Amino acid sequence: MSIQSSTDESAPVSLFDLFFQFLLIGAVSFGGGIIAYERILLIEKRRWLTADEFMGYLAISQTMPGLNSVNLAVLTGDHLRGALGAFVATIGLILPGSLFVLIIGIAYTTNTDHPLANLILSGVAAAACGLLAAITYRIGDDHWKHLKSLFIIVPTFVLMSFVKLSLPIVLLIMAPIAIYIYRPKVSS
Repeated sequence: MSIQSSTDESAPVSLFDLFFQFLLIGAVSFGGGIIAYERILLIEKRRWLTADEFMGYLAISQTMPGLNSVNLAVLTGDHLRGALGAFVATIGLILPGSLFVLIIGIAYTTNTDHPLANLILSGVAAAACGLLAAITYRIGDDHWKHLKSLFIIVPTFVLMSFVKLSLPIVLLIMAPIAIYIYRPKVSS
């Protein structure tokens, strides 16, 4: 799929810049919100993609197997620099998280009996939840302002977080409600 953008007319993005920018995203987004960081980089910061191109690539990445963020890096890298760009962007994105998990895994296995180890993991989990909540709020900014959306968001949160129902059960409950709330209006 070839989508024309403003980057086609300017100098090509260097492989180092592509790697470094995705490396930064991989480093700062560990724990959640990576798609939002990719959007900020690709559309707002570097202007490598238009908003329409980003949404198109995101839609394609959701149909591919694997993580959406990695698929988006592959598609963007390929768009900007071909197959080598896809490889470089992907390695840049996954390298920080991979190294972090490897180092933490080694440190944890050698210190499983230490009381501080579980406290640190609890703190990381809390920070990841906070980051994910903040990014979710930012991405769904318009939906928080509509009462219709809140009739879906709040019960879904309650059913998942407090009632502890599984995702398929929550979907079976909430999908018909969402379809009913957002059904097309019949004009008379």
